[in-house]
Amino acid sequence: MPDALAIEVTGLGVRFRRNRRGRRSFKDLFAGASRRTRPNEFWALRNVSFSVAPGESIGVVGRNGQGKSTLLKLVAGVLLSDEGRVSVHGGVAPLIEITGGFVGDLTVRENVRLTAGLHGMTRAEVSRRFDGIIEFAELADSIDTPYKHLSNGMKVRLAFAVVSQLDEPILLVDEVLAVGDKAFREKCYKRIDELLAEGRTLFFVSHSERDLRRFCTRGLYLDKGQLAMDAPIGDVLDRYNADYNEG
Repeated sequence: MPDALAIEVTGLGVRFRRNRRGRRSFKDLFAGASRRTRPNEFWALRNVSFSVAPGESIGVVGRNGQGKSTLLKLVAGVLLSDEGRVSVHGGVAPLIEITGGFVGDLTVRENVRLTAGLHGMTRAEVSRRFDGIIEFAELADSIDTPYKHLSNGMKVRLAFAVVSQLDEPILLVDEVLAVGDKAFREKCYKRIDELLAEGRTLFFVSHSERDLRRFCTRGLYLDKGQLAMDAPIGDVLDRYNADYNEG
């Protein structure tokens, strides 16, 4: 039943325009545009259906350009579908873009308070967790530095530190952790282990077979925008590797 699910995806489809940024125009959406694909459009995802129970750890695999990050953004609610439906039962803590939610001209201190607040933390909660966020991000010496002057590695540390402090039951993670150095990645991985032990739901997009096997029990294999396989993560990785080696 839907109430027993964390994520429910039914007949999902989303299309984009080639050689043009963004989705179809607002005018297109309300001018009786049919579901036929126009010559300059393509389906990034089509006919995708699956469900995720609370506490499951799902790994999404596939080659570049097969719809993995698009699917994550649809689950996060930052992208709308053209077909089908995404139902998310519970709040999400999204770590899907390095700069997502942060403002370049604001300092680290200001961004932590702003971003945590936008994700639903009260002022009291932000104040109580602020020192822990800064300590985890290893940015005590840069607390009053404008965000735009941080390195990519620093931005990842800050983003993960904020998102991992949210109390949302569903954690969405894209490839951004690959930017951090080895020592910080291990710290992030330990934090993910802690969140999973608390019963959080993980939706994890990665090209790292090691990470997928470490965190995920089930896999979704996307190929040409279609859900090619939904099975235990080991079986999905074996299928993906076989397809990849066949070229």
